Amino acid sequence: MIGRLRGLLLEKHPPELLVEANGVAYELQASMQTFYQLPECQSEIILHTHFVVREDAQQLYGFMHKEERSLFRALLKVNGVGPKSALAILSSVTPDEFTRCINVGDTASLVKLPGVGKKTAERLVIEMRDRLKEFQHDALSMRSSFIVSSLPSSPYQDALSALVALGYKSPEAIKALQGLESQHITSEEMIRLALKKMTM
Repeated sequence: MIGRLRGLLLEKHPPELLVEANGVAYELQASMQTFYQLPECQSEIILHTHFVVREDAQQLYGFMHKEERSLFRALLKVNGVGPKSALAILSSVTPDEFTRCINVGDTASLVKLPGVGKKTAERLVIEMRDRLKEFQHDALSMRSSFIVSSLPSSPYQDALSALVALGYKSPEAIKALQGLESQHITSEEMIRLALKKMTM
């Protein structure tokens, strides 16, 4: 099990990261909550990781905070929620917003998240309520610093690709990004605004 990775941030193309540690470049998947807090490329970072091994694939997931990783692991224990869905959930809402939805049983907001249907939303409320109590205080204290850098390709294309990778359908992602391409903002900011629009 790879639990933590310290190294040089080489590339960041939501939701993927490339981090070099001791001469080895690791490919990781990360939520947008983590992306918002990443430093510039060529900076040293420390990521808390979760390693998923399956018959057809091996994937490493990276998180800036242990609390977000704990929430990711708790989500994986919910029937019907896999790594991709868990990452999409963490990318679409902040930990404190997710905690609020679970505590008040707000399934209407949960079904707006990618990959979450009515039955999954109900399971999330039932199964996550007790698990959230263990780290609710830490999750509520998490804050995004929004340290971002421009990517070499088009911010709009990067944002669109990231939203599709997170589980949103292309037409839905394109609609959410309408009007944002002319605002001269980074792809991370576009993604944040589009996710906010789609989960309202």
